[in-house]
Amino acid sequence: MQLVLTTELLIEAYKQGLFPMAYNAGSPFIHWVCPELRGQLSIPRLHIRRSLKKVIKRGLIEGMPYHVTTDKAFEAVIGLCAESVESRPETWINDPIRKAYINLHHDGFAHSVEIWREGSEGNELVGGLYGIAIGGAFFGESMFSRATDASKIALVHLCARLHKGGFTLLDTQFVNDHLQQFGVYELPHREYMKDLREAVKQEADFKLADITEANLLKAYPAYSAAASESRSSA
Repeated sequence: MQLVLTTELLIEAYKQGLFPMAYNAGSPFIHWVCPELRGQLSIPRLHIRRSLKKVIKRGLIEGMPYHVTTDKAFEAVIGLCAESVESRPETWINDPIRKAYINLHHDGFAHSVEIWREGSEGNELVGGLYGIAIGGAFFGESMFSRATDASKIALVHLCARLHKGGFTLLDTQFVNDHLQQFGVYELPHREYMKDLREAVKQEADFKLADITEANLLKAYPAYSAAASESRSSA
């Protein structure tokens, strides 16, 4: 029997340190993953390179203006995350997972950050990420980039939002080269579960109505620190 990924099942699985993956995009089968070493990012102490800070400050991607939104194009984001690209020919997001996380989004648990490049023919979705919020824990699932630095910008804005919203745990599941520059680290399973149990009991707010992305960045200590470093090196 094929596993049905209901919202209730997924939320309980994440609370127990599990998450689902498909063997590949074409496979109908899903397996549960629970790494012995769990990738994590510090929300208040995200490492932001000065070069990335300058890109964000200029507000330009590949010479064109961009803007950031949240939860405006969740289905498009997960669809682009599921696409095969040269740097990632295989993807773990199959159709049952995609549909399950769209349902999670409709139920208020899954969120996306979108990066839009502004051009003469309208706005183009060039980067983004999505993940799951349970209490004060955010579980990053996947990200994509179709323009230089787009996914990196999305991650900085995500962390600024999580910091302001009262989140204490940002799970990346694994460690990879892309996340190394942001200071990703690993926790043994036992330590991760201790942090996770505390985080999911906390109250946090992802949506943060009535605050702009610019003001979120101003209130974010990791971004402020990067700004200070940029000024001191100028």
